[in-house]
Amino acid sequence: MTDVTTPAKPQSRLVRVLDSDLVFSYRRSPIAIVASIIAVVLILAAILAPWIAPYNPFNPRTLNLMDGFTKPMSTSFAGNYFLLGADHQGRDLLSTILYGMRVSLFVGLSATLFAMTLGVSLGLIAGYRGGLLDAVIMRIADIQLSFPAILIALLIFGVARGLIPANQQENTVLVVLILAIGLSNWAQFARTVRGATMVERQKDYVSAARIMGVPPIFILIKHILPNVVGPVLVIATIGLALAIIEEATLSFLGVGVPPTQPSLGTLIRIGQQFLFSGEWWILAFPAFTLILLALSVNLLGDWLRDALNPRLR
Repeated sequence: MTDVTTPAKPQSRLVRVLDSDLVFSYRRSPIAIVASIIAVVLILAAILAPWIAPYNPFNPRTLNLMDGFTKPMSTSFAGNYFLLGADHQGRDLLSTILYGMRVSLFVGLSATLFAMTLGVSLGLIAGYRGGLLDAVIMRIADIQLSFPAILIALLIFGVARGLIPANQQENTVLVVLILAIGLSNWAQFARTVRGATMVERQKDYVSAARIMGVPPIFILIKHILPNVVGPVLVIATIGLALAIIEEATLSFLGVGVPPTQPSLGTLIRIGQQFLFSGEWWILAFPAFTLILLALSVNLLGDWLRDALNPRLR
């Protein structure tokens, strides 16, 4: 009698993901769990701001100067209740923070994606081609890394604003801000990807693809790029937190988004004017939100770096 064993069913993709080392590391990291919950709550609150915000802070018809400087958890002279208080213009601070967080997240995420795309592309080209092109790209990256990112962003922002007509500056401020922050942060992506590409191009599967006549662009995209995604994700996660802080710094210095569409940095700049006059909440709550958002994303980046490091397993 022949013993016939039935082959085991292949596991579904969801089961493989849940059994992966990354998910196992996430379950064993309370800091990553708490940070991810905070980040998801803040991001969802920003996305759903038009539906969950108590007021529309940018609608002049709903603003009342009698609501100005209303303290947190109190009712104004006009009869409106403000959970986090109101600013000097009578805008609900909770609603303003939700809308401002949308701007900060949009600029930070867009700038990070732009920096990642530019840096990964240049890193792949430099690491694969080598020679003079590699030397030129890396020397530019070295020069840029020798200066603080905020100074480079200020320089790029100033030059771009000088080239744009005055009547178009307010409409293009978000694009200029994204380009300035993105161009100041691409070098880290390029250096990391370039080093990983130089290792991968020496391996047998790349040599086999060359012998088969596969074009270099397909070798870079289909073969080398998937093997350098791990470090890129870590840098992108940490870079997102840095981009949000960089945008807040530029807005705090008065060269970011205008008060008509404020970000968290703009709200902090407005709030610091009233800190010593007793209206502390105008500064405290936007600053606390910015710290919470940047810290949660940064902690996720630290966890992802450790989880993807094979030496720590």
